[in-house]
Amino acid sequence: MPEYQIDSKNSLFYLHFPPAIEDVPTFVFVNAMTGSTDHWEAVVAPGMRNHGFGTLSYNFRGQDKSSFDQGLELDNALIVDDLVLLIESLRPSRPVLVGLSIGGLYAAQAYARARQAAGIVLLNTLREINPRIAWINDALPHYVATGGAALFLGLMMPLLTNPEFAAKARPNFLTGPYEPLDPTRGHANLMRNSVNTDWGFDWASLDLPVLNITGLHDRVFRDPEVIDRLYAKLADARREEWDDAGHLLPLERPDRLVERLVAFGREIAG
Repeated sequence: MPEYQIDSKNSLFYLHFPPAIEDVPTFVFVNAMTGSTDHWEAVVAPGMRNHGFGTLSYNFRGQDKSSFDQGLELDNALIVDDLVLLIESLRPSRPVLVGLSIGGLYAAQAYARARQAAGIVLLNTLREINPRIAWINDALPHYVATGGAALFLGLMMPLLTNPEFAAKARPNFLTGPYEPLDPTRGHANLMRNSVNTDWGFDWASLDLPVLNITGLHDRVFRDPEVIDRLYAKLADARREEWDDAGHLLPLERPDRLVERLVAFGREIAG
């Protein structure tokens, strides 16, 4: 199992494939809070490799196959430090950071810290923590503590995804019985700390090409006025709004995402 060993108790599971074509980027996929390399490796990452690009997918400490010291709090700073460390250690060719949801924020923060990227892709990232989103963020750890991931996903899935995807996913949810997630588990630790994430990032500080994609069926985190205002701060940005997708773009519309990432990668490669 490929893993970057941080120390005896901490490691990052990763899958790294260098580009097959000289001078093209490696796309570095940064998970959402409940994400996994599986979400990228199902269609998106293989699709990018089929076009000659490199890929690097990995799991945060606390996510599947990545170990962590039980004495640690898996917070915003630690996740960004790990991303910087992984890029510095593996040295992917001309990395383009692709972050889903909060993963886009981590990608931006990592670039601000180390300036190691040729481009950034933000997938349903741009937001501000208003009272509505703060309520949702605060509620999710309680749902997990009460009924595990099955409970909160059963509640959130129809609000996060397009109707077609939600209809196909529905048989997998609302079945019970629900069991609390062990508070010592990695996902419980990550979600507990996610409520303290620093969303006050200076988006105007990004001085590299940015592709921003928003799914219009995201009824939880999408706030058009906020997205308009934050997007306007980006110095070198491209914007797309998809009317056939919601929040989980790599799962809902993976082939379309490959198409757009290929175009962005070719633009960066020149």
